[in-house]
Amino acid sequence: MLDLKGLCAGYGQMKVLHGIDLTIEQGEIVALLGSNGAGKSTLNNNVSGIFQPTAGQILFEGQDITGLPPENVVDLGIVQVPEGRRIFPNMSIRENLELGSYRRGKPRRAENIDKVVDVFPRLEERFSQLAGTLSGGEQQMLAIGRAMMSEPRLLILDEPSLGLSPLLVEEMFSLIQRLNKQGLAIFLVEQNVMQSLEIADRAYVMENGSIVLLGEAAELIDDPDLKKSYLGL
Repeated sequence: MLDLKGLCAGYGQMKVLHGIDLTIEQGEIVALLGSNGAGKSTLNNNVSGIFQPTAGQILFEGQDITGLPPENVVDLGIVQVPEGRRIFPNMSIRENLELGSYRRGKPRRAENIDKVVDVFPRLEERFSQLAGTLSGGEQQMLAIGRAMMSEPRLLILDEPSLGLSPLLVEEMFSLIQRLNKQGLAIFLVEQNVMQSLEIADRAYVMENGSIVLLGEAAELIDDPDLKKSYLGL
């Protein structure tokens, strides 16, 4: 579904990604793991068209989308929930959700709102409430709900558990599994290594802009290098 070939990217003279090869198949959860500064968000933003790679290819279902503007990337069904949620705090929950269908899914806006509140009933209880008054967990739900309004075919989640309580982290990972079981391919970009591996099909580990480990998630859970690098074991 998504195929990155030798992707290189950075900011001006600073090189961040060094020849990334990565694939996501239809219906998979693929995790990209790594610490702060590893290059994970840079990769997301290049796939989403926010920044342009300096070398390599980005293919989506066989189509070369390298350098495609972000609005056209969304039109194809690649939708990112960015790190930090990026909701519109001075707009209501309903208005935030409706904006999610601005480029894609507009004809089925009412139907899609029903689907979102089926997954996030807490949002329906306070449709008119300003989004900025929600808790961190509720804001993350809203950000994912807004992305669902655009009927994604590949959903990119950048650090969805960041800043959440342990209980809400469990809830968030359960939600990701639920969305995936509905057939949605998910690219999960996280620092939360073990919980990501527990729900992912495959995983890549990034350090300093390069992939240093990859494989089936169930196998990587017991990888000694991963445990040493990220769990201190």
